[in-house]
Amino acid sequence: MKSSATMPTAEAQRYMVQLCKHFGHKVPATYEGHEGRITFEMGEASMRASPETLMIVSQAADVEGLDRLEKVMESHLKRFAFREPAMAVDWRRGA
Repeated sequence: MKSSATMPTAEAQRYMVQLCKHFGHKVPATYEGHEGRITFEMGEASMRASPETLMIVSQAADVEGLDRLEKVMESHLKRFAFREPAMAVDWRRGA
């Protein structure tokens, strides 16, 4: 199962690094340049930062894992992006 979300923000690089560093204390997480990856028990989140957007692609073996992964990534992103309260994370599911 796979889903993705793209959020407009001028702080994409900063949020991606924050997410990787935060989760890196508990699970494998890496970032280099404009790409990051976090591997959880329930699945994996890949991120790409551009000057204007942050894209997250989440992958999990089943719907329950994908639901959980989306919620974890979204809640932490919103916590780090508290200065952007209007930021919406609109997950789009794909094959």
